[in-house]
Amino acid sequence: MTTITPAPIDLSKYIETRGDRPHLRGRKLPVAFVASAHETNQASIADLAYQFTLSEEQVLAALLYYREHKDVIDSQDAADHEQSDLMHRQYQSLSPT
Repeated sequence: MTTITPAPIDLSKYIETRGDRPHLRGRKLPVAFVASAHETNQASIADLAYQFTLSEEQVLAALLYYREHKDVIDSQDAADHEQSDLMHRQYQSLSPT
């Protein structure tokens, strides 16, 4: 039995890197936001397209990119949340009660 590996899809038409984060090309919308909305809300492709004013092709590209780079994107998000929590705790410790 032969295993067929599909050729990689070039998503550069839809995805660009800003800093170290993938975004929808021409937008300040991170791929992680689209993926999170899809997972959290169980939103359909059409709903996500409407919510973010994207084409369905852009949504599909974002979700595919996320799936292909899930570990890296999730790691970046976890680091962001950790940094945000640290800053919040520091701010609270400086605030008078």
